[in-house]
Amino acid sequence: MEQTIAFLGAGSMAEAIIAGMTANKIVPAKQIIAKNHSNKERLKTLEEKYHILTSQSTQDTIDQSDIIILAMKPKDIKTATAEIKPLLSANKIVVSLLAGISTAFIEQQLETQNPVIRVMPNTSATIGQSATTIAAGTYATKEQVELIEELITSIGTTEVIDEADMDAFTALAGSAPAFYYFMVEAMEQFVDTKGLDKDIAKRLMVQTIKGVGEMLEASEDSPQVLREKITSPGGTTEAGLKTLAAHEFQEAVIACLEETTARSKEMREMFEK
Repeated sequence: MEQTIAFLGAGSMAEAIIAGMTANKIVPAKQIIAKNHSNKERLKTLEEKYHILTSQSTQDTIDQSDIIILAMKPKDIKTATAEIKPLLSANKIVVSLLAGISTAFIEQQLETQNPVIRVMPNTSATIGQSATTIAAGTYATKEQVELIEELITSIGTTEVIDEADMDAFTALAGSAPAFYYFMVEAMEQFVDTKGLDKDIAKRLMVQTIKGVGEMLEASEDSPQVLREKITSPGGTTEAGLKTLAAHEFQEAVIACLEETTARSKEMREMFEK
């Protein structure tokens, strides 16, 4: 890929994408620039670790770049767009990693017709296993979206969605790792109460989660059918499932996703006021 990519903001998600792009040789390291205003040590660390370029000059960074990735904190979006607006030429693509910020809002702040594309990774990006959603703004072409999708596959799988669905997909993928971790935390408490070997238990739990994921991907059966196939009448699995049902487990999961979706919408409205 010949494009030069600039990260405005050099936090953990920016680093995850930089790590993925350099490890998979999607973009040569010398065509990646990380920029922040004040933390020179952070830039030095990224430069030494990934052999990329770094800068503290917004103008120099944007002048050299074809794709500008907004990776600052969402609360800083208005300051950031005001700073880059006079520096953007028409051919530059703006990519946002910012939770709760719509492409329409960024377009409104920029007051240009630059293509804006929204990308929502999750924290598994740090090991190249993110489930990432991508949504196009008003001026982004299909080819530009495909270009960004190619970049983002360096940190996992990608799905292009309608931005109207982004709040709900944030619940299903963006926030969801925390929900799975929360369930594993409960299993760890069970391990403690039973005095089981924690290392063995962890290996078994991790492999079980991996196996479930692989089965869901590989099988043509629905999750319900897969569940029923391992649930013998009067058996151990049925006993556990009955207990989960008694505690309204599925209802709790759905309520969790609904609340996450609602909060995503609230945050977007709050940031965009």
